[in-house]
Amino acid sequence: MNLRFTERADKDFAALPVDIRKALGKQLGFLVSNLNHPSLHAKKYSETNDIWQGRVNRS
Repeated sequence: MNLRFTERADKDFAALPVDIRKALGKQLGFLVSNLNHPSLHAKKYSETNDIWQGRVNRS
């Protein structure tokens, strides 16, 4: 799997607090290597548009 980010996503990522940015980077690594990794809690958000959602941290 490859990840691509929009310009807006890059800006939003840069604006996150450092601890959240670090956690998101870790979770994105899990996403790329294993969509079913337990800490992602990934699930389909929209069946018709093939959109998924997952967690960065508990909050």
